[in-house]
Amino acid sequence: MFFSLTYWYMDVLILIAFGVTIWAQFRVKGTFNKWGKVANSSGLTGYEAARRMLDANGLYDVAIEPVKGVLSDHYDPMKKVVRLSEPVYNQRSISAVSVACHEVGHAIQHSVSYPMLVLRHKMFPAVNFTSGAAPFLLIGGFLFQATGLILAGVIFFSLAVAFQLVTLPVEFNASNRARAIMVSEGYISNQEERGVSKVLNAAALTYVASALVALLELLKYILILFNNRE
Repeated sequence: MFFSLTYWYMDVLILIAFGVTIWAQFRVKGTFNKWGKVANSSGLTGYEAARRMLDANGLYDVAIEPVKGVLSDHYDPMKKVVRLSEPVYNQRSISAVSVACHEVGHAIQHSVSYPMLVLRHKMFPAVNFTSGAAPFLLIGGFLFQATGLILAGVIFFSLAVAFQLVTLPVEFNASNRARAIMVSEGYISNQEERGVSKVLNAAALTYVASALVALLELLKYILILFNNRE
């Protein structure tokens, strides 16, 4: 009875967390669009801000490339390339410079071997495998009531959750680096910092919501595992 009630509560919490995730995705798009219509006072495009920030930190060997899509921006540590979506690459808005400089923040982390980013890179090969295998192990364990498979699934899934938790400080740190440099170097004015924070915080919320969903799912699987062992 206790476990049945606990599962019900966990399902409700997971459902709420999923709702927060969907809301966060809509919010980041809405915030990006809102501040994408507001020109920054420096007149820099996303590309120009990113290039200046890279060069100011001695990262002349890091390239910048445009990519298709919206909010498809990312830093590729293997090829040392900052890839900016076309709206970010070309626009002179608050959103454009915010997102561009955030991605450069990851390049700076890479150059100084920021510990959490290093850990994230080391975890990636294992997590890439375990995150794909975990659902099959859990489904097999539940279907055949095989505690060993459920345990393996929980262990594999826990690595994926750990990866998401490690991602959080990486993202927040990149945003903090970007915001500080943008203000000190005059990419934005002090009055525009509020808009930058809105854009970066909205993006960060999507990572927080996803990590929360994954953590709640892991807790549910652990409860099921302990229930099966009794």
